[in-house]
Amino acid sequence: MLSVAKAHAFGNDFLFVPAEQAEGLKLDELSRRLCNRHTGLGGDGVIYYTTAPDGSARMKLINTDGSPSELSGNGLRCLAALVLHQREAAGMKPIPHVRVDTDAGWKTLALTSRQGAKYTFRAAMGAPERVVQEQIEAAGEALTVTTLAIGNPQCVALMKELPDHARFHRLGPALATHPRFTAGTNVEFAVLESKSRVRILIWERGVGPTLASGTGACASAIAAIAHGGADRDVEVIAPGGSQRVEWRDDGIYLTGWAEVVFEGRWVPAHADFA
Repeated sequence: MLSVAKAHAFGNDFLFVPAEQAEGLKLDELSRRLCNRHTGLGGDGVIYYTTAPDGSARMKLINTDGSPSELSGNGLRCLAALVLHQREAAGMKPIPHVRVDTDAGWKTLALTSRQGAKYTFRAAMGAPERVVQEQIEAAGEALTVTTLAIGNPQCVALMKELPDHARFHRLGPALATHPRFTAGTNVEFAVLESKSRVRILIWERGVGPTLASGTGACASAIAAIAHGGADRDVEVIAPGGSQRVEWRDDGIYLTGWAEVVFEGRWVPAHADFA
């Protein structure tokens, strides 16, 4: 049986499995099974992790479709919440921040507040890369988008209004798998409601629609600041809730909460995924 924990940030939910327990297993197949909403535990991805005595951690993220991802801002924050939760349960000394080694480099999350199993962090996400405005044709539409990387690839379409359900489900997958993006991309549709507030819908690479996204919130803020005239400190509102994004001289900072939901054991045998 696998030890499994679950945490979410604004409804963007992740399962956590100790990396040593998954050694030698087919992580793509295992992750698809775990993430299934009906026959598994349900999640937008699985994070295989290790922790160190100083409170630092290492994470590897596999999406719900079995594909790998370099980084998730919400998954990163959920792991930091789990680290602090587990340290407290073990009677270990409290720490004010958590450092996590990801496939997009080291990230540092400073704890700003806590309420029960809900932890709020301000995470240093690093500097955005390759911020470019370009034209893309997708699903029969010509779109002006901002493409960039913030640990993972992002494509943001600034719009006057958010797409309706049908248009969202047409454009989201068309952009996420567009030939322009050789490794696929995460997609956000964003509306600048004021200079300090952006509202978004998210189509996440390897997942589909999600209630929230940390890196998606960062990308949407970057696009709104670079090409929409927004302030450099903005509230980004997704269906699951709002996060704060600051674009400072030393990079992007993301503030929001994550909540640990459960810790338990998963019954299916390891042999099913060997």
